[in-house]
Amino acid sequence: MTSTSIMLFTRDLRVHDNPALAAACAAGRVVPVFVLDRAILDGPFAVPNRVRFLLDSLADLRASLRELGGDLVVVRGDPVAEVARLADRTHAGSLFVADERSAFAARRLAGLRGLGLDVSAHPGITVVPPGEVTPAGGDHYRVFTPYWRAWEAVRWRPPVDVPEAVRLPSGVDAGALPRLAELTQGSPSPDLAPGGERKARERLAAWLREDAAAYEEVHDDLAADRTSRLSPYLKFGCVSPRELAAAGPDAFRRQLAWRDFHHQVAAAFPALPRDDYRPRGRRWNDDEDALAAWRGGTTGVPIVDAGMRQLRREGFMHNRARLITASFLTRDLGIDWRDGLRHFGDLLADGDIADNAGNWQWVAGTGNSTRPDQVMNPLRQASRFDPRGDYVRRYVPELAGIEGSRVHRPWALPAGRRRALGYPEPILLPE
Repeated sequence: MTSTSIMLFTRDLRVHDNPALAAACAAGRVVPVFVLDRAILDGPFAVPNRVRFLLDSLADLRASLRELGGDLVVVRGDPVAEVARLADRTHAGSLFVADERSAFAARRLAGLRGLGLDVSAHPGITVVPPGEVTPAGGDHYRVFTPYWRAWEAVRWRPPVDVPEAVRLPSGVDAGALPRLAELTQGSPSPDLAPGGERKARERLAAWLREDAAAYEEVHDDLAADRTSRLSPYLKFGCVSPRELAAAGPDAFRRQLAWRDFHHQVAAAFPALPRDDYRPRGRRWNDDEDALAAWRGGTTGVPIVDAGMRQLRREGFMHNRARLITASFLTRDLGIDWRDGLRHFGDLLADGDIADNAGNWQWVAGTGNSTRPDQVMNPLRQASRFDPRGDYVRRYVPELAGIEGSRVHRPWALPAGRRRALGYPEPILLPE
């Protein structure tokens, strides 16, 4: 008798290079399922951008599985309870799932292991799983450069092919995908990218064809906008990080190693999104007006406002702009990094908890930076990475008529012209 397995999708919403899916299909009949976890959807995850991206990705995954002869069961509830019900209805004896190392995922996996099923967890969330490389005498790397050397020396797992077929047991009710309004309130960003594996692979192919070779030279150029823009697809697993690492240039692989680095830090220090990784006793400013101006892109510092407005418009922000805006909030305004992390979490489609928190702490000086006192002067950053001001003019229309690099210092314009622009005076003048 052919065995039946359950394939529980989590952050691996793809059919290409998905080790858990490949193993489940090789074992026999399989019931693919995604559980809309109420514990997540009732919390800070349930923001319009990420929920919309998730629903796009689930619809695309369902279409791909149907092309392979299967389907995707979508249910709402507690993953452990829903898997137990599904296993009972389908007489499944085993469960396949991606090996994720967050504290939340660890609790979920422990619950799943208690169901009496044969549970196997497979790689696929990162290039190098947390814990696969460790320093002598420690459980994780605290500094990136030695981690990068160890990461480069690791033999990666071999990629896996798309299953030839997904054999679904008879009588399985896949259920309907919910509408966005059923899961969250509010509207997504107007220029939010569409989710799903097909869009991810289209984006990857275009980037490899047009921009990847020049990545090292252009990835910090704000106006050029020639980064991969694959981060939301990575967050939801619409594209394999292992596949990206093999396809991208060296400088891009380094960025993937940074992502893996933060994942191994978060696995060892689960409080990363809440507590200082390296407490420094800093007292943060409680300035709601300044925080509101930063959130709204009305600080009066154009390079900062451009980044914050890109975030609101697209649910995405250029990585260099993320560093500039985070430094301005924490170093110039002296506001707690956790306030910035929450705002980014409200809008970023790629709001990966480990990577987002790790980068915020790095900028704030409480994380893994070897230069914890480093400050990114926004004017010097603007001069270097947006020298002609094109990035600012793209996202701050009030300044569209200012030519060249003068757009970065509107406070230097005559008073009458400044008033005519309708752009705010700076809440803090960068030195």
